[in-house]
Amino acid sequence: MKKLFLIALCAAAFSACQSKSAESNTTSTDSTTLTETPVIAEADAPKVQVEKAIYEFGTITQGEKVTYTFKFKNVGKTPLIITNATATCGCTVPEYPKEPVKPGADGEIKVTFDSTGKLGLQDKVVTITSNANPKFEELHLVGDVKEKK
Repeated sequence: MKKLFLIALCAAAFSACQSKSAESNTTSTDSTTLTETPVIAEADAPKVQVEKAIYEFGTITQGEKVTYTFKFKNVGKTPLIITNATATCGCTVPEYPKEPVKPGADGEIKVTFDSTGKLGLQDKVVTITSNANPKFEELHLVGDVKEKK
């Protein structure tokens, strides 16, 4: 009896959530349009051309830091806005431009990898969140970390 009651309660809660989300989708369209980032037509969207998306740093000794600056250009028709840059782990720190990159302008993303506590082949991926269309490609720092002697 308890199982039957529990199943009925879950079904009621699930159906209530479904109908509420359907209502919110129809009524919130007008209010969210004002606060969302405007959608840019694909032909006018910022487009990114990365000079070199993979940097091979070769072989380093554990504890060394590698810094590389990835260069890119906005080849689109509207300003490129980078809202975030994240790496696969805390050992890799990206620094990206906070100001919009104008059409035709160049930009840089500086990435520092700290090999402390790392061994072997490394592929550190930096993911860029922006308004580019197609989206900004991932950046990679690749190399081999040898044990400190």
